[in-house]
Amino acid sequence: MTRGWGVAAAVMLLSVVAGSRPVEAAYCGAACYSNCPTTACRPTACYTTCRVERETCYRTVYDTVMEPEQFTVNRTSYDTVYDDVQETCYRTRVETAYREETYQVARPIFETAERVENYTVMRPVTETVYHDRTYTVQRPVVEESVRQVRRQVMRPVTETLEREVRCTVMRQVTETVNQERCYTVMRPVTTFRTVRQDCGRWVDQPVYHPGPVLPTLVPDACGVPRICMQQRPGFTTCRKVWCPQVVERQIPCTTYQPQVVRQSCPVQVCRYVPEVVVNKVPVQVCRMQCEEVVENIPIRTCKMVCETRTCKIPVRTCKMVAEQCSRRIPVRTCKMVTENCTRRVPYCVTRQEPFTVTRRVARCVQKCVPVTCTRMVPKCVARRESYEVCKMVPQTVCPTSNCSTCGQGGCADGSCGMPATNQSYRQDLAPTPEPTPIPSYQGPST
Repeated sequence: MTRGWGVAAAVMLLSVVAGSRPVEAAYCGAACYSNCPTTACRPTACYTTCRVERETCYRTVYDTVMEPEQFTVNRTSYDTVYDDVQETCYRTRVETAYREETYQVARPIFETAERVENYTVMRPVTETVYHDRTYTVQRPVVEESVRQVRRQVMRPVTETLEREVRCTVMRQVTETVNQERCYTVMRPVTTFRTVRQDCGRWVDQPVYHPGPVLPTLVPDACGVPRICMQQRPGFTTCRKVWCPQVVERQIPCTTYQPQVVRQSCPVQVCRYVPEVVVNKVPVQVCRMQCEEVVENIPIRTCKMVCETRTCKIPVRTCKMVAEQCSRRIPVRTCKMVTENCTRRVPYCVTRQEPFTVTRRVARCVQKCVPVTCTRMVPKCVARRESYEVCKMVPQTVCPTSNCSTCGQGGCADGSCGMPATNQSYRQDLAPTPEPTPIPSYQGPST
């Protein structure tokens, strides 16, 4: 039995290594039946082998999940308070004073005199002289004459004739015809529909709230107080729960359905009948008659005649003549005269002036403020986990008397002398696909 378990373990290891290759790859090719003679391939007696079976089992696994929990603690905060303090300070006042000071200034005195200056200027003198100039001009001479022109003209001659004109007119004829008219009338139709209505009521339901977990001083076995987390007693509240009660009822519903009504009504129909009318219309006919006309056309001829003319052209000449002139030029002289003056000079006088200043002095004030904090509390959560169990099932294999698949020269596929049960055992050596695991419970998100 121990030998059978060892063979099964070796078969499982080699099936994982071989993967999806043929069965001949087992034992790394060393136990291939195609490498031995036909007489050695055939088993001589029945033997017992083990077949591997896989079974999926489930077990309960407990995970630790951290859940948030809120608690209130007192935190000491410090505020800054300002007090008013009176303080005397001094500031510097600057005042302006004046003193008299004597100084000398030089005042300018201006005197004006004249002097005579002679100078020469060039004065222009203009003279006009006339020159004779001869030139030729062309004078137009106009001559008038008469020329006869003959031409053919077309004179219109108008005659009045009568012509018959036939036209078709449409004469109106009125007839009375019975015509069927259709119109739509809305008829009321009453139907019933089923409506469901919730006629429930609110019911009070008690809800228990566990107390908070707070640190508490608890004496241990030696009598020494230690801090332990203990849960305080909870409290019960009532909340409103809606209990539904569905009631069905019939509601009448009135709608208007269209209905077509036919009615025969007399209608006057007006139609037009064609009629031929003959009228005599006077027509004026215009024809052209040829006629010869003689016209006298005056002709004017212009020719140019040359003439010689003489004219006098004025020529203007300019020459410069020297002339002596004199002018009086004013001359200004300045002399300085010293004078004594008095002025007021400002200067600064400094003095100290007291004044009161209020300043704010800061001091710290302590106070307790409740603060809500969050901590993580461990919680045990159960979930199901799948796993596989392999077990060995014994199986007896017996040889057959002949091999129908063997040929000359040995068994190529290694199936000589093996029974049908052994063929199924060789198929069991292939790896079986693993089952899909069941998703585990992850716990609430923190």
